Amino acid sequence: MRYLAWFGGLFATLIIGLYVIAFTSFGNSILQPVIEEKIKEQTLLDSKLSVFSLSMSELHIEIKIDKDNIVGLKGNYSLFSQSFDINYKVKFDDLNSLKSLSGVELHKAFHTNGKVKGNMAFINIDGISDVASSDTTYHVELTEFNPTSIIAKVKNLKLVELLEIGAQKPYASADVNLDINFKNIKPHALDGNIVLKTEDGKLNTKVMKNDFNIIVPSTDFAMSMDAQLKGDDVDYAYKLMSNLFKITSSGKVIPTPLKTDVKYAIDIKELALLKPVTGADVRGSFRLNGRVKGTKDKLTVDGESDVASSDTKFEAILKDFAPSSVVASMKNLKLSRVLYMVKQPHYADGIFSLDVNIADARSAKLNGTVVTSVKKGLLDVKYMTKAYKFKTPMPQTAFQMTTSTTLNGNIIDTKVNLDSTLANFDIKRARINLSNNSVVSDYKATVPNLDKLFFATEQHLKGDISVHGELNKGNDLDLTILSNVAGGKIDAKLHNDDFHADILSIQTLDALHMLIYPEIFKSSLNAKLDYNLAHKKGKFDGHLVDGKFTKNEMFSLIKQYAKVDMYVETFKGDVNADINKEKIVASMNLKSNTSSIKTKNTRLNTKTKTIDSKIDVVANKNPVLVTLKGKTSSPKVSVDVEDLLKQEAGKAIEKEVGKLLKGFF
Repeated sequence: MRYLAWFGGLFATLIIGLYVIAFTSFGNSILQPVIEEKIKEQTLLDSKLSVFSLSMSELHIEIKIDKDNIVGLKGNYSLFSQSFDINYKVKFDDLNSLKSLSGVELHKAFHTNGKVKGNMAFINIDGISDVASSDTTYHVELTEFNPTSIIAKVKNLKLVELLEIGAQKPYASADVNLDINFKNIKPHALDGNIVLKTEDGKLNTKVMKNDFNIIVPSTDFAMSMDAQLKGDDVDYAYKLMSNLFKITSSGKVIPTPLKTDVKYAIDIKELALLKPVTGADVRGSFRLNGRVKGTKDKLTVDGESDVASSDTKFEAILKDFAPSSVVASMKNLKLSRVLYMVKQPHYADGIFSLDVNIADARSAKLNGTVVTSVKKGLLDVKYMTKAYKFKTPMPQTAFQMTTSTTLNGNIIDTKVNLDSTLANFDIKRARINLSNNSVVSDYKATVPNLDKLFFATEQHLKGDISVHGELNKGNDLDLTILSNVAGGKIDAKLHNDDFHADILSIQTLDALHMLIYPEIFKSSLNAKLDYNLAHKKGKFDGHLVDGKFTKNEMFSLIKQYAKVDMYVETFKGDVNADINKEKIVASMNLKSNTSSIKTKNTRLNTKTKTIDSKIDVVANKNPVLVTLKGKTSSPKVSVDVEDLLKQEAGKAIEKEVGKLLKGFF
């Protein structure tokens, strides 16, 4: 009994000690600094317990989080029945100073007060707030600390102030009204509705201009949503109306497990308004409507649109929200409208069509086809001439194009056919490997009339040309160029920046004919060209064989007065050039049995289009020195003949050489 009495006394002492510590002013003064220190640790602020009074049935606590933010509790409670009736008050006058608590940047103020009443099994919370200058009331019921019912009314909330609280710029203003009435919010037993109305909405055109460089006309908007929740079902109707856009959606959604059947419609008069949301720099009108139906395992999204004056339809199937298959068609889309929408210059007009049939849209297992076409294409040659600073107008150019693409896993094979009045371009198969981003492609380009390229080449040309080869782009870029031209052929290769060309058996008469130069020399040219695109440096080495001059006044006069027939001579020799950007230094050495034609260190400048050259012509020991200097289009030509030629013959030769060489350049 003595031990029992001892333990009883100890227990009683402990109870009395706890009572004194917890429920007396003396005990409160001991607990207050301890609790205050814990609050500081949690808030990371210099918080204070400005009031701390706790008795067996009453409490009054006021926490001064900082000088502008206070939380207060005052009321009654019962330890034995575990019931309470407590008033609370939250007065946050400077939300920005609470960033360490909220984790996000907040501005302005937030006030709310109300009453918490009930017991550990069931709690009622009733309160009011003036958040964003609104008149807000709320009633929340908790069963075993889990929310089971919510009723809230928000009247005349100011959207501008709400944006300011969230540290956002005032992109829009509006009055927001929200009515939430949930009798039950238990999972799978929902019973309630939500009604949202936004009135007197207006976009802030000045802020949109300053932040996104978007000029938006005066825009008013209103929004409404009415959602009915019953069990697992959510039936809703949503509408966003404006003088510039309209968005509606309605239908039924079961959140868990997801099942949906909803309709949607989007009618936007100006896409630029969505840039703050989408980040897409586009403009113009856009309309789309369709349906979303299915479950998480298989969700079907279909739609129709008249984007860029087209007739567009699509159906996509998603599995676990990832694309599984896509079927789409786009008919009669206008290129000019697309270019306008993506803020590109008016390069061309035309009608674009697209057919997509992708049976498997999974990224590593792509399987399907994509077919596109452009009809009635017409380049805007006026714009092209101005944009690319062509000195002569680009000719009227009509075109049409088709592409056919097959998707097979990581491999994409594409066929391209482009026909135009300027040139034709064909690819039988361009293969793209998505796993290593490599490209292998053949190509063929044909120009039926080279003279139509005068706007780009600034050189009149005759005839046609066809070029073909292969492109291989992986870690390195390799391009082959093959062409039969001027009676010979060109076999060229590009490896990254290094270009090499083999010129084989080019017939100079054919080349001069193509270039519309005087056809004075018939020969066969073999040459090599090496050129680095990055450094713009290169070297040309050529060899001429079986060279014969055609009838011209210069050699006819030499034959008449110097008694030397240059026409019967057969020449051969070398032609060389060093290229350094726009500067070219060229040399030529042609010889026959009795005569020679030489030039060394002829300087050409492709940028200034100037020439500085001396050409030595020796006709059976009779020298003629020709000097060219000035613009290549009309160089100054001077001729020096030896005394052994008669003076009149020299003058005649000089005259004809000048005519000949000026015509050549």
